[in-house]
Amino acid sequence: MLEFLVLLFTAFANLFLGLIVFIKNPKSSTNKLFLLLTTSFIVWSFVNYISVHPVIFSQLTWIRLVLFCGGVLNLSVFLTFLAFPDYSLRLNYKKPVIWATLTSAIIIPLTLTPLVFSGIKVEGDSVQPVPNVGIGLFLLQTIILIGASFFSIIAKYRRAKGAERNQLRLVLLAIIGTFTLIVLANFLLVILFNFTGLVPFGPAFTLIFSTAMAYAIVRHKLFDIKRAVARSVAYLLSLGLMGILYGAVIYAVSLLLSGRGQFDNAERGFYIFLALLSALLFTPIKKFFDRFTNRIFYRDAYDPQQFLNDLNSTVVENIELGILLRHTTQVIQQNIKSDFCYVKIKATPTAGERLIGNGRLELSEEDSRIMKEELIKTGTKTVITDELGSDFKLLKEVLFRNNIGMLIRMMPGSDMSKEAMYYLILGDKKSGNVYDKQDVRIMEIIGDELLIAIQNSIRFEEIQQFNVTLQQKVNDATAKLQRTNKKLRELDETKDEFISMASHQLRTPLTSAKGYMSMVIEGDAGKLNKQQTSLLNQAFVSSQRMVYLIADLLNVSRLKTGKFVIDAHPTDLSEITRGEMDQLTETAKLKKIELKYDRPKNLTKLMLDETKVRQVIMNFIDNAVYYTPSGGQIKVEVKEDEGHVYFTVRDNGLGVPKEDQKHLFTKFFRATNARNARPDGTGLGLFMAKKVVDAQGGTILFESTEGKGSLFGFSFDKKKLAVPDNIET
Repeated sequence: MLEFLVLLFTAFANLFLGLIVFIKNPKSSTNKLFLLLTTSFIVWSFVNYISVHPVIFSQLTWIRLVLFCGGVLNLSVFLTFLAFPDYSLRLNYKKPVIWATLTSAIIIPLTLTPLVFSGIKVEGDSVQPVPNVGIGLFLLQTIILIGASFFSIIAKYRRAKGAERNQLRLVLLAIIGTFTLIVLANFLLVILFNFTGLVPFGPAFTLIFSTAMAYAIVRHKLFDIKRAVARSVAYLLSLGLMGILYGAVIYAVSLLLSGRGQFDNAERGFYIFLALLSALLFTPIKKFFDRFTNRIFYRDAYDPQQFLNDLNSTVVENIELGILLRHTTQVIQQNIKSDFCYVKIKATPTAGERLIGNGRLELSEEDSRIMKEELIKTGTKTVITDELGSDFKLLKEVLFRNNIGMLIRMMPGSDMSKEAMYYLILGDKKSGNVYDKQDVRIMEIIGDELLIAIQNSIRFEEIQQFNVTLQQKVNDATAKLQRTNKKLRELDETKDEFISMASHQLRTPLTSAKGYMSMVIEGDAGKLNKQQTSLLNQAFVSSQRMVYLIADLLNVSRLKTGKFVIDAHPTDLSEITRGEMDQLTETAKLKKIELKYDRPKNLTKLMLDETKVRQVIMNFIDNAVYYTPSGGQIKVEVKEDEGHVYFTVRDNGLGVPKEDQKHLFTKFFRATNARNARPDGTGLGLFMAKKVVDAQGGTILFESTEGKGSLFGFSFDKKKLAVPDNIET
C-alpha cells in the first residue's frame, strides 16, 4: 500500500509540473518535450509497479513493457535535454534527432520480443527475467542516449552565463542524482545481483529531477509560474472531481449488479450516457475552478479602464515634465503594483539624460549603455524580462540585476532598429507574478500617450527658456524676410520677362546658323579638309549647346506662366541616347575621353515627351564630358527590369562636393568646383532635368563623391508610362 501511495504521489507531482510548463507556452519545443518527459516518467512508473504486482497478462509481459517504456523515456530525456533551456531542435540538432529517433524506432520494439528477455525463472519468492542477446543492444541505446543527454547539458553549461548557467548547474546535478539511482535500482541490481527490492521505489527517484526543474523555473523566472499554476490547479481539480463522481456512480452500479455475470445492452448504454454526461459537465466545472483559482492567484488584478482614466486625468492636469512623470509613474505603480516605475529620457540640447519616477532604481552608466544597445537588437517595442530567450543573454542579465520586469521603448513610428527617445521602466510585480498580455497591452497604450505628453512637456520647457526674446526675434526676422521676399519677387519677375524675350529673339538666328553649319559639314558647300571639319564640328556642338540653353530658358519661362506641357508619345530611350551620343563622340575624342554606351537590344517603349527627355539626356552626357578631365572614362547605360526603365551616366570626373549636393537641382545653382571649371554655366540644366523627369512621373538618380566622379540619371515606371494598345509603336 505504501508503494502505491508513493507511486500516486510521484505521478501527480510529475503531471502537475509537466502541465505548468506546457500551459505557459504550448508552441515551445522545450515545453512540449518537458511534458512528454514527465508523462514518460508517469507511464514508466505505473508499468514498473504492475510488473511486480501483475493483475492481468503474464509477469514476463509487464517486465518487457518496463523496458519498452524505459526506451521511450530514454528518447524523451535525450530530446528534452537537447532542447533545454531554449534551443530549436530543427535548426540546431537536426542530425542527432533523426539518428536517435530512427535507432529508437528499431530498438524499442525489440524489448517486447524474446530477443531481450527470453523468459523468467522463479527462485523461491523471487521472479527474475532471463536476459537474451537483445538486452545488450537496449543497454547500449540507454548508455548512448543518456550519456549524450548528459554531455549536451555539460556543453551548454560551459557556454552559458549568468542565470542560465545557474539553471543548467542545478539541472546537471539533478540529472546525476536521478539517473544514478534509477540505473542502479532498476537495471544494475536487477541484472547483476537479481535484487528487485528497490524497483517499486523507482518513481520516487524521478522527483529529484522534476523538483530541481521546478525550482529552476521559479527561481530563474523562465516561465509565468503563477498563471501556469493557477491553470494547472484548476485542470487537476476538475479532473479529480470528475473522476471521483464517475467512480462513485460506477461503484454504486457495480454493487447493485454484483450478482450478475455480465452487463446487458441497457447497462452498457447507461455507462456510455454517464461518460458523455461527464464530458459535458467537465467544461462548466473547469470554469468554476478557474474562477476559484483566479481568486487565489490573481489578487493583484486591476480595472484597465479605471487605470487609463486615472492616467489621462494626470496627463491632462500637468505640463511641467518633472511633476508629470512623478505623478504618472505613481499612478502606474499603484495599479500595476510594481516595485518601481521610472521614465528614462534621452539627453536633449537643453538638458542631459534624466531618470524620473517612483520607487528605487539605481541604473549604472554601463548597464544603461548595454541596455540601449541590446534593446535595439531585439527589434521590439516591449520587452518582458521573463520572456527573453537565449539570444539576449546580456540584456537579460542587466534587467535581472536591476530587478526590471518590463521595459517599453517610447518612440514615434514603427522603426524599432533605432535608439528610443524615452523608456518606460517597470520593476518586478510585488506579488511575484510576471507581466501578462493584459499588462503588456495596457502599458503599450500608456507608452503611446506618455510619448506625446513628454514631447509636449519638453517643448514647453524649451519655450519657457527662450520666451523672453523669442517673439521679438521672430517678429523682426519675419518683417525683414517679407521685405526681402518682395524685392526678390520683383527681381525674379523682371528676370523672367527678360529671359523669355531674349530666348525668343535668339532662337531663330541660332537655328539658321546651326542648319547652315550642318550643311557645310555634310559637304553641301564643297569638300572640307580635316582641320576645317574639326573646327566646324566644334562650332556645331557649341551651337547645339546654345540651342539647349535657350530651350532651358524658355522652359523656365513656361514654368512661371503655367505653359510647361508634356507632349507624350511612344519613345525609345535607347534610340534617343544613341542619337545624342553621336553628337558628342567627336568632342569626347578631342578631349581623349573614353565614351562608352551599353545599348540594349530590345527596350520597352514608354509614353514620354521625346524632345524634353532628349534634352535631359544631352545635358547629363554633355556635363559628364565637360567635367571629366582628359584620359577619363564615361559610361552611358540604358537598361530595364520588371518594373522600371533606367538611364544613367557614370564618370570619373570632378564629382560634387558633399555640402553642395542638397542644392544641386535648384534653379541657377552650380557647385563650387563646377564654377571654377566652367565659369560660363547657367545652373539651369539640372534644374530643368529634374522638372522634366518629375513632370513625367520619373525619379532622378544621383550619387557623387568629390574627386572620384558622379552618376546622373533617371528611372521611369513601366506600368505608369506604358504605351496604350490603341497606339502604334
